[in-house]
Amino acid sequence: MSQTLINAMADLDESVLVSEVNALKTQGVAPLEIIQNLQEGMNIVGKRYEEKEYYLSELIMSAEIFKEAAALIGGDLSGANAASHGTFVMGTIYGDIHDIGKNIVTTVMGCNGFNVVDLGVDVPTADYIKAIQEHKPQVVGISCLLTTAFDGMKECIESIKAAGLRDNVKILIGGGPCDQTTADYVGADAYCKTAQDCVEYAKKLMDIK
Repeated sequence: MSQTLINAMADLDESVLVSEVNALKTQGVAPLEIIQNLQEGMNIVGKRYEEKEYYLSELIMSAEIFKEAAALIGGDLSGANAASHGTFVMGTIYGDIHDIGKNIVTTVMGCNGFNVVDLGVDVPTADYIKAIQEHKPQVVGISCLLTTAFDGMKECIESIKAAGLRDNVKILIGGGPCDQTTADYVGADAYCKTAQDCVEYAKKLMDIK
């Protein structure tokens, strides 16, 4: 465990982080172990975000620094994450082409130990069902920024249930116009206001400490 790397990730100190990653590589430390150190730092970033010491800009910056570090070690980020917390399928529901929020969530989830399958935007119900059957995720995320897409989310979740797949996954929703009332209406397990909320809810729903 490299406390220097953990602290650099938590403090968003890119220069120290790059130097430490390179040093660990030279020492022959396994890529997965370096990723785990980075994820520990990301946990601290999440706590600071919850405590309002960090804001959305820092959260996005942490995700970018994490990706840079992963590229430096030459590791397969998805492979490393698959060995950690399981699989997360994410997409913006059909009828909506907004992707900024979705992209932030997929990046932050990936940095926190999840193997992320990004379905993109304007995703039809059939693609969600196919992804669940193929990737067997523990958690599915559905994003939307249009109130007109609420019925689409509801239809999608009902179809996942009709396909006999609902009991096998937890479904989280998020996006500007969403709230807990929306989650109740569409039949989701939880509403996530932020990307970090998504991480915490996913861990809670999957009983990850």
